[in-house]
Amino acid sequence: MLDVPLWLWVAFAATVVVALLVDLLAHRGAHVIGFREAAWWSAFWVGLAIAFGGLVFAVLGQTAGVEYTTAWLLEKSLSVDNLFVFALVFGYFSVPRAYQHRVLFFGVLGALVFRGIFLAAGVAIVSRFTAVLFVFAAVLLYSAYKLLKDDDDAFDPSTSVGVRLLRTVVPVRDEFAGTHFFVKEAGRRVATPLLAVVVAIEMADLVFAVDSVPAVLAVSDDPFIVYTSNAFAILGLRALYFLLAGLLERFHLLSKGLAVILAFIGVKLVLQAAHETIDSAVPEIPSLVSLGVILVVLAASVGLSLARPAPAPEVDQEPAPEGELAPH
Repeated sequence: MLDVPLWLWVAFAATVVVALLVDLLAHRGAHVIGFREAAWWSAFWVGLAIAFGGLVFAVLGQTAGVEYTTAWLLEKSLSVDNLFVFALVFGYFSVPRAYQHRVLFFGVLGALVFRGIFLAAGVAIVSRFTAVLFVFAAVLLYSAYKLLKDDDDAFDPSTSVGVRLLRTVVPVRDEFAGTHFFVKEAGRRVATPLLAVVVAIEMADLVFAVDSVPAVLAVSDDPFIVYTSNAFAILGLRALYFLLAGLLERFHLLSKGLAVILAFIGVKLVLQAAHETIDSAVPEIPSLVSLGVILVVLAASVGLSLARPAPAPEVDQEPAPEGELAPH
Protein backbone atom coordinates (compact mmCIF):
# COMPACT_ATOMS: atom_id res chain seq x y z
CA MET A 1 0.00 0.00 0.00
CA LEU A 2 1.13 3.55 -0.69
CA ASP A 3 2.03 5.80 2.20
CA VAL A 4 -0.54 8.46 1.35
CA PRO A 5 -0.36 11.54 3.60
CA LEU A 6 -3.60 12.55 5.27
CA TRP A 7 -3.52 15.99 3.68
CA LEU A 8 -3.69 14.41 0.20
CA TRP A 9 -6.89 12.55 1.13
CA VAL A 10 -8.27 15.82 2.52
CA ALA A 11 -7.25 17.67 -0.65
CA PHE A 12 -9.03 15.06 -2.77
CA ALA A 13 -12.21 15.19 -0.68
CA ALA A 14 -12.21 19.01 -0.67
CA THR A 15 -11.69 19.13 -4.44
CA VAL A 16 -14.62 16.80 -5.07
CA VAL A 17 -16.96 18.62 -2.66
CA VAL A 18 -16.12 22.09 -3.99
CA ALA A 19 -16.41 20.97 -7.62
CA LEU A 20 -19.81 19.37 -6.97
CA LEU A 21 -21.05 22.50 -5.18
CA VAL A 22 -19.93 24.69 -8.08
CA ASP A 23 -21.65 22.33 -10.52
CA LEU A 24 -24.83 22.32 -8.43
CA LEU A 25 -24.94 26.10 -8.11
CA ALA A 26 -24.31 26.51 -11.84
CA HIS A 27 -27.25 24.25 -12.72
CA ARG A 28 -29.92 25.13 -10.20
CA GLY A 29 -33.45 24.19 -11.20
CA ALA A 30 -34.52 22.92 -14.61
CA HIS A 31 -31.78 23.56 -17.12
CA VAL A 32 -31.08 22.26 -20.62
CA ILE A 33 -27.37 21.58 -21.18
CA GLY A 34 -26.26 22.60 -24.67
CA PHE A 35 -23.26 21.34 -26.60
CA ARG A 36 -21.01 24.33 -25.87
CA GLU A 37 -21.75 24.27 -22.15
CA ALA A 38 -21.20 20.51 -22.04
CA ALA A 39 -17.85 20.95 -23.82
CA TRP A 40 -16.70 23.50 -21.24
CA TRP A 41 -17.75 21.29 -18.35
CA SER A 42 -16.10 18.24 -19.94
CA ALA A 43 -12.86 20.20 -20.28
CA PHE A 44 -13.21 21.27 -16.65
CA TRP A 45 -13.62 17.71 -15.31
CA VAL A 46 -10.86 16.29 -17.51
CA GLY A 47 -8.54 19.14 -16.53
CA LEU A 48 -9.34 18.59 -12.86
CA ALA A 49 -8.57 14.86 -13.14
CA ILE A 50 -5.29 15.54 -14.96
CA ALA A 51 -4.27 18.22 -12.45
CA PHE A 52 -4.90 15.83 -9.59
CA GLY A 53 -2.86 13.22 -11.44
CA GLY A 54 0.00 15.72 -11.56
CA LEU A 55 -0.29 16.09 -7.79
CA VAL A 56 -0.15 12.30 -7.41
CA PHE A 57 3.00 12.22 -9.56
CA ALA A 58 4.62 14.96 -7.46
CA VAL A 59 3.72 13.54 -4.03
CA LEU A 60 3.63 9.75 -4.49
CA GLY A 61 6.07 9.24 -7.35
CA GLN A 62 6.07 8.12 -10.98
CA THR A 63 4.71 4.60 -10.41
CA ALA A 64 1.69 5.87 -8.48
CA GLY A 65 1.14 8.62 -11.06
CA VAL A 66 1.16 6.16 -13.96
CA GLU A 67 -1.19 3.82 -12.10
CA TYR A 68 -3.60 6.67 -11.36
CA THR A 69 -3.57 7.88 -14.97
CA THR A 70 -4.03 4.34 -16.33
CA ALA A 71 -6.86 3.58 -13.91
CA TRP A 72 -8.60 6.90 -14.64
CA LEU A 73 -8.38 6.43 -18.42
CA LEU A 74 -9.55 2.81 -18.10
CA GLU A 75 -12.57 3.76 -15.99
CA LYS A 76 -13.30 6.71 -18.29
CA SER A 77 -13.37 4.42 -21.34
CA LEU A 78 -15.47 1.73 -19.63
CA SER A 79 -17.94 4.38 -18.46
CA VAL A 80 -18.93 5.08 -22.07
CA ASP A 81 -21.31 2.13 -21.77
CA ASN A 82 -23.05 4.08 -19.01
CA LEU A 83 -23.85 6.84 -21.51
CA PHE A 84 -25.89 4.45 -23.64
CA VAL A 85 -27.78 3.36 -20.52
CA PHE A 86 -28.47 6.99 -19.57
CA ALA A 87 -30.01 7.53 -22.99
CA LEU A 88 -32.04 4.31 -22.65
CA VAL A 89 -33.38 5.21 -19.19
CA PHE A 90 -34.22 8.79 -20.18
CA GLY A 91 -36.03 7.54 -23.27
CA TYR A 92 -37.96 4.86 -21.34
CA PHE A 93 -39.21 7.33 -18.71
CA SER A 94 -39.57 10.20 -21.23
CA VAL A 95 -37.47 12.50 -19.05
CA PRO A 96 -37.49 16.11 -20.33
CA ARG A 97 -34.00 17.37 -21.19
CA ALA A 98 -34.31 20.16 -18.62
CA TYR A 99 -34.49 17.58 -15.80
CA GLN A 100 -31.75 15.23 -16.95
CA HIS A 101 -28.82 17.03 -15.34
CA ARG A 102 -30.48 16.89 -11.89
CA VAL A 103 -31.01 13.15 -12.28
CA LEU A 104 -27.39 12.55 -13.26
CA PHE A 105 -26.12 14.79 -10.46
CA PHE A 106 -27.75 12.62 -7.80
CA GLY A 107 -26.85 9.50 -9.76
CA VAL A 108 -23.20 10.51 -9.55
CA LEU A 109 -23.45 11.08 -5.79
CA GLY A 110 -24.84 7.58 -5.34
CA ALA A 111 -22.20 6.10 -7.64
CA LEU A 112 -19.41 7.72 -5.60
CA VAL A 113 -20.75 6.06 -2.45
CA PHE A 114 -21.43 2.60 -3.92
CA ARG A 115 -18.17 2.46 -5.89
CA GLY A 116 -16.32 3.33 -2.70
CA ILE A 117 -17.98 0.42 -0.91
CA PHE A 118 -17.31 -2.05 -3.74
CA LEU A 119 -13.72 -0.94 -4.20
CA ALA A 120 -13.00 -1.14 -0.48
CA ALA A 121 -14.44 -4.65 -0.43
CA GLY A 122 -12.47 -5.61 -3.54
CA VAL A 123 -9.17 -4.34 -2.11
CA ALA A 124 -9.82 -6.18 1.18
CA ILE A 125 -10.63 -9.44 -0.61
CA VAL A 126 -7.62 -9.26 -2.93
CA SER A 127 -5.26 -8.47 -0.05
CA ARG A 128 -6.38 -11.61 1.82
CA PHE A 129 -7.22 -13.98 -1.04
CA THR A 130 -4.95 -13.19 -3.99
CA ALA A 131 -6.27 -16.17 -5.96
CA VAL A 132 -9.58 -14.32 -6.38
CA LEU A 133 -7.79 -12.35 -9.12
CA PHE A 134 -8.30 -15.39 -11.37
CA VAL A 135 -12.05 -15.03 -10.81
CA PHE A 136 -11.90 -11.31 -11.61
CA ALA A 137 -9.93 -12.11 -14.76
CA ALA A 138 -12.59 -14.61 -15.82
CA VAL A 139 -15.29 -11.95 -15.36
CA LEU A 140 -13.40 -9.50 -17.57
CA LEU A 141 -12.67 -12.06 -20.29
CA TYR A 142 -16.31 -13.17 -20.34
CA SER A 143 -17.46 -9.54 -20.58
CA ALA A 144 -15.05 -9.00 -23.47
CA TYR A 145 -16.43 -12.08 -25.22
CA LYS A 146 -20.01 -10.81 -24.87
CA LEU A 147 -19.06 -7.41 -26.29
CA LEU A 148 -17.27 -8.96 -29.27
CA LYS A 149 -20.26 -11.20 -29.97
CA ASP A 150 -22.72 -8.33 -29.51
CA ASP A 151 -24.24 -10.47 -26.78
CA ASP A 152 -23.99 -7.95 -23.98
CA ASP A 153 -27.13 -8.00 -21.86
CA ALA A 154 -28.81 -4.63 -22.33
CA PHE A 155 -30.05 -2.89 -19.21
CA ASP A 156 -33.86 -2.92 -19.18
CA PRO A 157 -35.37 -0.16 -17.00
CA SER A 158 -38.72 -1.99 -16.95
CA THR A 159 -37.16 -4.92 -15.08
CA SER A 160 -34.98 -2.87 -12.72
CA VAL A 161 -35.07 -4.43 -9.26
CA GLY A 162 -34.51 -1.04 -7.66
CA VAL A 163 -37.47 0.56 -9.43
CA ARG A 164 -39.75 -2.33 -8.47
CA LEU A 165 -38.63 -2.11 -4.85
CA LEU A 166 -39.22 1.64 -4.89
CA ARG A 167 -42.81 1.11 -6.03
CA THR A 168 -43.43 -1.28 -3.12
CA VAL A 169 -42.07 1.22 -0.58
CA VAL A 170 -43.66 4.44 -1.80
CA PRO A 171 -46.36 5.22 -4.39
CA VAL A 172 -44.98 6.63 -7.63
CA ARG A 173 -47.16 9.02 -9.62
CA ASP A 174 -47.19 9.03 -13.42
CA GLU A 175 -46.47 12.73 -14.03
CA PHE A 176 -43.33 14.73 -13.37
CA ALA A 177 -43.49 17.64 -10.93
CA GLY A 178 -40.65 19.80 -12.14
CA THR A 179 -37.37 18.75 -10.58
CA HIS A 180 -39.03 17.46 -7.40
CA PHE A 181 -38.55 13.87 -6.26
CA PHE A 182 -41.53 13.91 -3.89
CA VAL A 183 -44.87 15.72 -3.82
CA LYS A 184 -47.93 15.58 -1.59
CA GLU A 185 -51.18 14.23 -3.01
CA ALA A 186 -54.35 13.86 -0.93
CA GLY A 187 -52.34 14.39 2.25
CA ARG A 188 -49.77 11.67 1.53
CA ARG A 189 -46.25 11.86 0.18
CA VAL A 190 -45.70 10.22 -3.19
CA ALA A 191 -42.63 9.91 -5.40
CA THR A 192 -42.37 11.39 -8.87
CA PRO A 193 -40.99 9.48 -11.88
CA LEU A 194 -37.78 11.50 -11.46
CA LEU A 195 -36.93 9.50 -8.32
CA ALA A 196 -37.55 6.26 -10.20
CA VAL A 197 -35.13 7.45 -12.89
CA VAL A 198 -32.41 8.10 -10.28
CA VAL A 199 -32.96 4.61 -8.87
CA ALA A 200 -32.73 3.09 -12.36
CA ILE A 201 -29.47 4.97 -13.00
CA GLU A 202 -28.03 3.71 -9.70
CA MET A 203 -29.00 0.12 -10.49
CA ALA A 204 -27.32 0.41 -13.87
CA ASP A 205 -24.11 1.58 -12.19
CA LEU A 206 -24.22 -1.46 -9.89
CA VAL A 207 -24.38 -3.66 -12.98
CA PHE A 208 -21.41 -1.91 -14.60
CA ALA A 209 -19.41 -2.16 -11.38
CA VAL A 210 -19.15 -5.90 -12.07
CA ASP A 211 -16.68 -5.08 -14.87
CA SER A 212 -15.33 -1.81 -13.56
CA VAL A 213 -14.11 -2.91 -10.13
CA PRO A 214 -12.09 -5.95 -11.29
CA ALA A 215 -10.65 -3.89 -14.14
CA VAL A 216 -9.27 -1.14 -11.93
CA LEU A 217 -7.94 -3.69 -9.42
CA ALA A 218 -5.84 -5.08 -12.26
CA VAL A 219 -4.07 -1.71 -12.44
CA SER A 220 -3.61 -1.10 -8.71
CA ASP A 221 -4.76 -2.53 -5.40
CA ASP A 222 -4.09 0.66 -3.48
CA PRO A 223 -7.31 2.20 -2.07
CA PHE A 224 -6.22 5.76 -2.82
CA ILE A 225 -5.39 5.08 -6.46
CA VAL A 226 -8.46 2.98 -7.26
CA TYR A 227 -10.96 5.29 -5.58
CA THR A 228 -9.64 8.65 -6.73
CA SER A 229 -9.33 7.44 -10.34
CA ASN A 230 -12.88 6.07 -10.22
CA ALA A 231 -14.23 9.23 -8.63
CA PHE A 232 -12.79 11.58 -11.25
CA ALA A 233 -13.97 9.29 -14.06
CA ILE A 234 -17.51 9.27 -12.61
CA LEU A 235 -17.59 13.02 -11.98
CA GLY A 236 -17.14 13.79 -15.67
CA LEU A 237 -19.86 11.44 -16.86
CA ARG A 238 -22.70 13.98 -16.88
CA ALA A 239 -20.88 16.52 -19.02
CA LEU A 240 -19.67 13.74 -21.33
CA TYR A 241 -23.25 12.51 -21.79
CA PHE A 242 -24.54 15.92 -22.83
CA LEU A 243 -21.49 16.46 -25.03
CA LEU A 244 -22.03 13.21 -26.93
CA ALA A 245 -25.83 13.10 -26.83
CA GLY A 246 -27.05 12.24 -30.31
CA LEU A 247 -23.55 11.21 -31.43
CA LEU A 248 -23.20 7.95 -29.51
CA GLU A 249 -24.36 5.80 -32.41
CA ARG A 250 -21.56 7.18 -34.59
CA PHE A 251 -18.97 5.42 -32.42
CA HIS A 252 -20.23 2.00 -33.45
CA LEU A 253 -16.83 0.33 -33.11
CA LEU A 254 -16.22 1.63 -29.61
CA SER A 255 -17.79 -1.46 -28.04
CA LYS A 256 -15.27 -3.60 -29.93
CA GLY A 257 -12.46 -1.41 -28.64
CA LEU A 258 -13.79 -1.78 -25.09
CA ALA A 259 -13.87 -5.55 -25.60
CA VAL A 260 -10.20 -5.52 -26.61
CA ILE A 261 -9.35 -3.41 -23.56
CA LEU A 262 -11.28 -5.72 -21.22
CA ALA A 263 -9.59 -8.77 -22.72
CA PHE A 264 -6.17 -7.15 -22.36
CA ILE A 265 -6.85 -6.22 -18.72
CA GLY A 266 -8.13 -9.78 -18.13
CA VAL A 267 -4.85 -11.21 -19.43
CA LYS A 268 -2.92 -8.70 -17.30
CA LEU A 269 -4.88 -9.88 -14.27
CA VAL A 270 -4.17 -13.55 -15.03
CA LEU A 271 -0.43 -12.85 -15.26
CA GLN A 272 -0.55 -10.80 -12.08
CA ALA A 273 -2.39 -13.54 -10.20
CA ALA A 274 -0.02 -16.23 -11.50
CA HIS A 275 2.99 -14.11 -10.53
CA GLU A 276 1.72 -13.72 -6.96
CA THR A 277 0.28 -17.20 -6.35
CA ILE A 278 2.08 -19.68 -8.61
CA ASP A 279 5.53 -18.54 -9.70
CA SER A 280 7.22 -15.17 -9.24
CA ALA A 281 9.01 -15.81 -12.55
CA VAL A 282 5.73 -15.23 -14.44
CA PRO A 283 6.07 -11.79 -16.10
CA GLU A 284 3.67 -8.97 -15.30
CA ILE A 285 2.49 -6.24 -17.65
CA PRO A 286 3.70 -2.82 -16.43
CA SER A 287 1.11 -0.08 -15.92
CA LEU A 288 2.89 2.14 -18.46
CA VAL A 289 2.35 -0.53 -21.14
CA SER A 290 -1.30 -0.82 -20.08
CA LEU A 291 -1.70 2.94 -20.43
CA GLY A 292 -0.26 2.84 -23.96
CA VAL A 293 -2.51 -0.05 -25.01
CA ILE A 294 -5.64 1.69 -23.71
CA LEU A 295 -4.76 4.94 -25.50
CA VAL A 296 -4.02 3.20 -28.82
CA VAL A 297 -7.15 1.00 -28.75
CA LEU A 298 -9.44 3.92 -27.84
CA ALA A 299 -7.98 6.14 -30.55
CA ALA A 300 -8.20 3.36 -33.14
CA SER A 301 -11.81 2.44 -32.33
CA VAL A 302 -12.99 6.06 -32.41
CA GLY A 303 -11.00 6.85 -35.56
CA LEU A 304 -12.25 3.78 -37.43
CA SER A 305 -15.83 4.50 -36.32
CA LEU A 306 -15.64 7.95 -37.89
CA ALA A 307 -13.77 6.76 -40.99
CA ARG A 308 -16.14 3.83 -41.60
CA PRO A 309 -19.65 4.83 -40.53
CA ALA A 310 -22.05 2.05 -39.68
CA PRO A 311 -24.38 1.09 -42.53
CA ALA A 312 -27.82 2.61 -42.29
CA PRO A 313 -30.44 0.17 -41.03
CA GLU A 314 -32.63 -1.26 -43.73
CA VAL A 315 -36.17 0.08 -43.77
CA ASP A 316 -38.86 -2.29 -44.91
CA GLN A 317 -41.11 -0.68 -47.50
CA GLU A 318 -44.54 -1.84 -48.41
CA PRO A 319 -44.95 -2.50 -52.14
CA ALA A 320 -46.49 0.43 -53.94
CA PRO A 321 -50.07 -0.02 -55.18
CA GLU A 322 -50.37 -1.06 -58.79
CA GLY A 323 -49.86 1.86 -61.12
CA GLU A 324 -47.91 3.93 -58.58
CA LEU A 325 -44.18 4.37 -58.31
CA ALA A 326 -42.40 3.30 -55.14
CA PRO A 327 -40.80 6.23 -53.31
CA HIS A 328 -37.06 6.77 -53.83
